[in-house]
Amino acid sequence: MTDPDTGLRADEESVFAEFGLPGTPGTDAFWAAARTPAPVPDGDGGWRTLFLWRGAGACVDFESWSQPVPLRRWAGTDCWYAEVRMPARLRVTYRIIAGDAAHADPFNPVGAGADRSIAATPDAPAQPHWPAVGADDVLPLPRTRLRWSSDRLGGRRTVRVHPAGGGGPVVLLLDGDDWLHLHPAMAAFDSAVAGGGMPPVTLVFLPAKDRAAEFGCRPELWEAVRDELLPLVAESGVPADLDRLVVAGQSLGGLSALYAALEFPDLVSRVALQSASLWWAPGAMDLADPLGGPVGGAVAARLRQNPDLSRLRCAFDVGEHETRMLPHCELAEELTERAGATVRVSRSASDHDRAGWRHALLRDVAWALG
Repeated sequence: MTDPDTGLRADEESVFAEFGLPGTPGTDAFWAAARTPAPVPDGDGGWRTLFLWRGAGACVDFESWSQPVPLRRWAGTDCWYAEVRMPARLRVTYRIIAGDAAHADPFNPVGAGADRSIAATPDAPAQPHWPAVGADDVLPLPRTRLRWSSDRLGGRRTVRVHPAGGGGPVVLLLDGDDWLHLHPAMAAFDSAVAGGGMPPVTLVFLPAKDRAAEFGCRPELWEAVRDELLPLVAESGVPADLDRLVVAGQSLGGLSALYAALEFPDLVSRVALQSASLWWAPGAMDLADPLGGPVGGAVAARLRQNPDLSRLRCAFDVGEHETRMLPHCELAEELTERAGATVRVSRSASDHDRAGWRHALLRDVAWALG
């Protein structure tokens, strides 16, 4: 039955109270109490989660996990809302898309950069050491910055260096700008070192100019790291143990890190991979379905050549909701261990999303250092 005064069905009138938001939607009192995302159990092991937006029409745009979800208007007010079913154990980045603009969720205090927010179901594991960062917060940057003009890669880039706990083994963070500007890796590593979760380390934030070109299975990036970047780090004055290098990479960065361990074993013998793109093969990114090719892609083919990986410590992590990634990762995990590496395997409460990889990054870097 539809209420003639509101234009809503009776079940819609109570939807906000069910999520802990009493009062009349669209009023100042309602907006003052609004906090999202607001989850309630769906009775099937997952969560019905409420998202809100104040203004004109918009949609909730999730990173990799779901298609955009349109918001519905409540009874001619400026209140727009959507109920989204989320599975158990999920942490995901999202934006509110209104017109041509992307916004962080103004009712969510946990952000990732100026136009992204992070949602986590109540059963998602905690991420110790990662501070909550709002959309308006500006993350501090390391004091040391290196101007790197690369002959092998071409162009110039700024590489930031931070000695967590005074410095130690070098941790090379691929896609370094994301870990500088979207997710507070510097603060997280400082906290982990201070709490005894890892020894002091020296973080090197390596930005990518062209991820598809640089992170494919090609030698140029790693020749440049070996011959150009690491000597700059050594000359920077920051304490850095270059003999104990850990490479941490996600997605295509994870692919590149494992490739480096295979082809540059004297340089890279400790890696921490989150959701590595192990489906990659030459030309795969030009296909309509890049993940539909041979399982394990080019890396699995290389691992079948029986390399000696007895010096390698390799931590694999992949989001448990990345169903199409899992076969590729599982095969690479098996073949890497069969080649003699010391392997750690875990699954994060995420899809293909940096917000879900953060705990694995700290944990697996510490493990890789032994």
